Amino acid sequence: MITGAQYKFKSKVWRYPGMAGWYFISLPQKESKQIKSTFSDLKRGWGSLRVKVTIGSITWKTSIFPDSKSGTYLLPIKAEVRKKENLTENTTVRCLIEILV
Repeated sequence: MITGAQYKFKSKVWRYPGMAGWYFISLPQKESKQIKSTFSDLKRGWGSLRVKVTIGSITWKTSIFPDSKSGTYLLPIKAEVRKKENLTENTTVRCLIEILV
């Protein structure tokens, strides 16, 4: 079993249109394809994968979710992280994601 696979990338924060106002980062196509082909046997509910994420000075555990429209994985960004790192819609961030197995 593969452990500790890490992916570094830059992406923009975007807001889901609707009343809930969830914020996300879309993983790049290349990394999403690698993750899907390597870790698809670990997927959980809704195809999610457990990850550890670092953005700026904050590291937390969460899940990424496949998006059939874009063919990428989506990373939800909770309000606490957005506030501490001053992230708003269209902010470009550097992410480090480690797949948890």
